[in-house]
Amino acid sequence: MKKYMEKGYLAIVLHAHLPFVRHPEHSDFLEEDWFFEALTETYIPLLKMMDGLERDGVDFRLTLSLSPTLLSMMLDPLLQERYLKKLAKLIELSAREIERTAGQPAFQGLARRYHAMFSAARQHFTRTCRGNLVQAFNVFQKRGRLEIITCAATHAYLPLLKGNRPVLRAQIETAVAQHRKLFGQDPRGIWLPECGFEPGIDEVLKDFSLTCFFVDTHGILHASPRPRYGVYAPLYCPSGVAAFGRDSESAQQVWSSRAGYPGDGAYRDFYRDIGFDLDYDYIRPYLHGDGIRASTGIKYYRITGETADKAPYDPEAARIKAHAHADHFMASRRKQAAYLYDVLGKQPVITAPYDAELFGHWWFEGPQWLDFVLREAASDQTVVRLTTPSEYLARYPDHQVAMPALSSWGWKGYSEVWLEESNDWIYRHLHAAGERMVALAREFPRARGITLRALNQAARELMLAQSSDWAFIMKTQTLASYAVQRTKTHLLNFNRLWEDLLKAEINEQWLAELESRNNLFPDIDYRVYA
Repeated sequence: MKKYMEKGYLAIVLHAHLPFVRHPEHSDFLEEDWFFEALTETYIPLLKMMDGLERDGVDFRLTLSLSPTLLSMMLDPLLQERYLKKLAKLIELSAREIERTAGQPAFQGLARRYHAMFSAARQHFTRTCRGNLVQAFNVFQKRGRLEIITCAATHAYLPLLKGNRPVLRAQIETAVAQHRKLFGQDPRGIWLPECGFEPGIDEVLKDFSLTCFFVDTHGILHASPRPRYGVYAPLYCPSGVAAFGRDSESAQQVWSSRAGYPGDGAYRDFYRDIGFDLDYDYIRPYLHGDGIRASTGIKYYRITGETADKAPYDPEAARIKAHAHADHFMASRRKQAAYLYDVLGKQPVITAPYDAELFGHWWFEGPQWLDFVLREAASDQTVVRLTTPSEYLARYPDHQVAMPALSSWGWKGYSEVWLEESNDWIYRHLHAAGERMVALAREFPRARGITLRALNQAARELMLAQSSDWAFIMKTQTLASYAVQRTKTHLLNFNRLWEDLLKAEINEQWLAELESRNNLFPDIDYRVYA
């Protein structure tokens, strides 16, 4: 048997996505906090982590999908302005917390840390990145450390669009075009929203020169014919696009809040927040206009016991635990790779995909843990070497041809989260709108002026209605009314545009308001539906 320097590869893949949440019609909107919290707790910490790794000469590899809706929000001037206002409030609140907690050393120390964290986030955003996080990520891609891949335009659940091929193609073509514009190159890989795959989707990916995608474990294990190496080698679909399968062992260690690292009692508790704990009159100036209590991001307790019975958070103990968990993770990967190498007779690739917001937002110590993992992996690559999917395929281009099975991640693994009794009503409307959009694109092949604007806005409204996030929120019943309202609003907007186009009676004032409110994909071309 040929001897190699390393016995296997580890591909860590982070999926960064948020639905397009932008409400200029309101001066202050609660759901925009999803984006602001993600910037402060996940995306800026990831950038700072990579800065540190680069500064210390660490030879790391990481894959990051940046969804088109998230990219659109990162580049939006209104949301950038509102983010800075949000940070200013948090800096003010944390300064008041330093005063309030005088005489409480454990809590005051944490208040000082939060004040420093919010201040550092503002400085990194304004000075280091000059407000452009997209290009900040691109710097690491240009240096060969980070591979940025794309996602469907508005994170539509693709298996449920497959019945109308032009509608499915529009989601992919729009995403690829945006990626090309922002990063100066075509994406090589794509994150299928919710890891949702059905045979035939790969053919559309092939049309846009996408070379690889990711599926959950059972998508590979139930492939036809059976995969010779399980999830530890990619499969080539008959179209030639490669499918990487999620490794369940590394997933369980990180994903599980109970059996995995994030549930350890040393880590910060996500749910105990001063927005709910402190006196209402004190916290009221830092809440939204409706006055409803909400998380501020300032949390003083660690995961211990019930919600009301928590011990104070100890950052140093959490750091030590994160280091220990990172060592355990890499020791597990080395043991796993060595075993698989002996059994399979070839170098496996262990694909470890995670939601990016797990790191920092849900699991506060996640970026710190990832930093330790990447340093440990780079320090000793005699057994496991870090890689990205494209890098691995370039090094090892020969793989089995097989068709992955219909699959998704989420409850039961076969689309049920996005198609069940709470949300099944949306699809007859989405399908009808999709058929109408295709018909419009064919009826107006060379539109100009206000007709062109209306057709492009109709494309935006349809794509926004197709976001898988709305069906997910309806299923989980977290702010379900907002998800229903967003779905209905975009469909109603689309249908009015459709009617106005057919009658040639477009209300320019209303159209301009719509273009200003739902302004993602400024270069969209409605002909993607033709």
